[in-house]
Amino acid sequence: MRATNGQHWAPGTQILWRYRENAGDRVHICRPVTVVQDTDDLLAAWLAPDTPCVRPALADGTPVHREPLATRYTKPRTVVRDRWYGMGVLKLARPGEPWSVWLWWERGWRFQNWYVNLEEPRTRWAGGIDSEDHFLDIDVYPDRSWRWRDEDEFAQAQHDGLMAPAQARRVGEAGRAAVEVINAWGAPFSDGWEHWRPEPHWPVPELPADWDRTAARLTP
Repeated sequence: MRATNGQHWAPGTQILWRYRENAGDRVHICRPVTVVQDTDDLLAAWLAPDTPCVRPALADGTPVHREPLATRYTKPRTVVRDRWYGMGVLKLARPGEPWSVWLWWERGWRFQNWYVNLEEPRTRWAGGIDSEDHFLDIDVYPDRSWRWRDEDEFAQAQHDGLMAPAQARRVGEAGRAAVEVINAWGAPFSDGWEHWRPEPHWPVPELPADWDRTAARLTP
């Protein structure tokens, strides 16, 4: 995700934060976000409340999370347009790391927790970044405690052939590496991002009609 030849997005730039489907090439999650910071070391992006997004759903329209786990990953799927509900989310991603860190707030900007989303290191392109979600996650709390999240989904994805054993081992290693950062209270947990606030003049991004377009490579 490191910028090519020093190219960075300016704060306020709207880009797409996308995820490919597991064991496939189709984009099935797309979230328009606003760049907060973009350097060689960190991309920070704001997902505003009520942002139009694309998310996966079962072919009959059932939300994925409402389908029993045993059939959640085997039933036919489609994608649907939706809007981001609740408070917004600040997403932080460091080049090459197999996870991103999201910050969640409650109403009134009361900080809730960090969320470590284990994922494929992001590919940067002209319109945004692409990755693949790896199911397993970590919740991290202000008192520096943490817990694994979605271990059942991680196991089910392996059972259903969405993740090969070698990849699952790499994801587990990535999770343990993230835990080492948490226990050492390294970046970004120690960087004070929980006190950050979005610029009030930033508009809510629109979802472009070609949200699923083939990624265009950055030019030198």
